[in-house]
Amino acid sequence: MAIHIGFVSTRFTGADGVTMEAGKWSDILKEAGHECFWWGGEVHRDPSHAMVVSEAHFLHPENQKIQAKAFGREMRSHELTQRIHDYRAVLKEKLVDFLQTFDIQLLIVENALASPMHIPLALALTELIAERKIPTIAHHHEFYWEQSRCAVNCVQDFLYMAFPPVLPTIQHVVISSAAHEALAHRRGVSSIIIPNVLDFEHPPQPNAEKANRLRGMIGLDFEGKLIVQPTRIIRRKGIEHAVEITAALKDMGYQLLITHQAGEGDADYAAWLQAQAQEHGVSLYFLGTHVVDPWVEVKSPENPITLWDIYPHAELITYPSLYEGFGNAFLEAIYFRKPLVVNRYATFVRDIEPLGFDLLIMDGYVSRRLIAKIREVLQFAERREAMVEHNYALAKSHFSYEVLRRRLNFLLMNFFGLGV
Repeated sequence: MAIHIGFVSTRFTGADGVTMEAGKWSDILKEAGHECFWWGGEVHRDPSHAMVVSEAHFLHPENQKIQAKAFGREMRSHELTQRIHDYRAVLKEKLVDFLQTFDIQLLIVENALASPMHIPLALALTELIAERKIPTIAHHHEFYWEQSRCAVNCVQDFLYMAFPPVLPTIQHVVISSAAHEALAHRRGVSSIIIPNVLDFEHPPQPNAEKANRLRGMIGLDFEGKLIVQPTRIIRRKGIEHAVEITAALKDMGYQLLITHQAGEGDADYAAWLQAQAQEHGVSLYFLGTHVVDPWVEVKSPENPITLWDIYPHAELITYPSLYEGFGNAFLEAIYFRKPLVVNRYATFVRDIEPLGFDLLIMDGYVSRRLIAKIREVLQFAERREAMVEHNYALAKSHFSYEVLRRRLNFLLMNFFGLGV
């Protein structure tokens, strides 16, 4: 029995974790014969299976005004309350249109019921799910209580109501054991853990033509050796450690590439990183173009760069994050069989490190011992080959599409008595 499944979020575009995991889920669901449809403020999916609602985007001007007044203060005006409810009503009507237009039988809500980037959207979803009792999988990537910006707010009633809502037709999915426990403790809600995954049954197939074009784009010669930091430029990514590592290896000719652009709020951090690189004599490249989701279905005329075009260039991947909900770049480095420097962020320590991966681990700072280990891996091919093959086999056991397939099958069985 094939069903119509509707993915809902503020956007499905770019190379953020929410968009990419949604693409992987849809791969598995379509493979099983189900049809997937998309609703959001920006959607790079087949237009015949998508509904774009500009008001759903977290960057919509009206939503940004609400965000500015909702956080950082404890008193809420009647005007703000009314504004939120008016916006909720608009979005609810458009969600109803989505359900009816595509005959949606199951909703998969991607992070919109966890992170309060768009309060009216979460309220609209909560009301709709409660009224229609539509089967819903709420896929939570990052809860509001994990975000410092939400600590002071005037919308606690809305946060408790919709982030996430506690309703009988919602099954909750989290990406780490810490999130699983926090959700149970704070809301009394049970959940299933589905980690981020990749298709380890099918190794990547690099595109040589795009590889050549990419090197030309960033002005790197074909002999240049790259360390790649495959993340957005935000403070919690700890990119200054990647600069420090590259500086320690510059005698070996290594240069640093940061794949993603900085948002407006992190422009100062990007400038500071550039200054740090210059001070340490590091050749630092910013890709300077929009990196798209490898699962994107709507290609732009410029034939954009995806992460899958970048990884083959790397001699080493740096991932010195201070905090991650799970850590897509961790899996991607292993998928492309690259040695990886990783900081011991909390989810890594609890859910990944005990599995026995062979990694270049830092514990909050770059030590001489770490640099010595990195040099060893980069200089000795046999050591490097053993490391990446061991990691690939281990990730195939724990973070493959087969893991996702089994757990989605369980969720669908709960709703419909059928599986994927």
